Amino acid sequence: MSHSDYISLSWQDREIKLEYQWLNADADGPLLIFLHEGLGSISMWRDWPAQLCQTTQSRGLVFSRYAYGRSTPRPPAEQWLPDFMHQQAWEVLPKLLEALELKNEKPVLIGHSDGASIALLYASRYSHCMRGLVAIAPHLFVEEVSLSSIAVARENYVNTPLRERLARHHLDVDSAFWGWNDIWLHPEFKSWNIEAEVAQISCPILAVQGADDEYGTLEQIRTIQLLVPSTKLAILADCGHSPHRDQSAALTNHIQQFLSALSA
Repeated sequence: MSHSDYISLSWQDREIKLEYQWLNADADGPLLIFLHEGLGSISMWRDWPAQLCQTTQSRGLVFSRYAYGRSTPRPPAEQWLPDFMHQQAWEVLPKLLEALELKNEKPVLIGHSDGASIALLYASRYSHCMRGLVAIAPHLFVEEVSLSSIAVARENYVNTPLRERLARHHLDVDSAFWGWNDIWLHPEFKSWNIEAEVAQISCPILAVQGADDEYGTLEQIRTIQLLVPSTKLAILADCGHSPHRDQSAALTNHIQQFLSALSA
């Protein structure tokens, strides 16, 4: 894993520090920006982003969102609101791109799970600044299968070695876990829905999901295609919620074809 750098941003009347890394920085292909899942971080991606950048001869930017990885933790008393992904997409991500002097790039956003939802929300406002978008196991609305799996994660965090395993990837593992878990299981979050925003997207989309995703049904990516008919779908067999771990070769192949079509 490469060395991490840090950048400070002013957000919501405070300063936060985000951990980031460049991948394959000398490549001349498009810039790929990776947005991790709801319990993710730079290190939780493992080496898949670097492998994808090598395979596609692309540059990569991977970063840990606020409260994750080695980025600024969430204070224990801070409760996230149902629009927490909107805030990340419309407030923090534009600030990060500006601070890294990437405003004139036309990147491809590659998001997983909550990161895919954030990428979709960003594209709903900034499609004109993007080459394209890969949404891996995205959430557009809340399903019972998601809530039951997230409730199981809560039990496992309290009662199994899950907390110790996650602690290797986060400066403050409780900040990362409870921020995510508490808001997803909050009664107000059941009505969370970003279909209206997704309908505004005009850049090319590849939507990918495992056939055995334990956090969402295939209605999630099929809904993207209903709202944005040009969307390409990839449904991966023998694959759960993390295609970059369960079917990394197949995922890389689909993204490689998508990127080739963009440059053509």
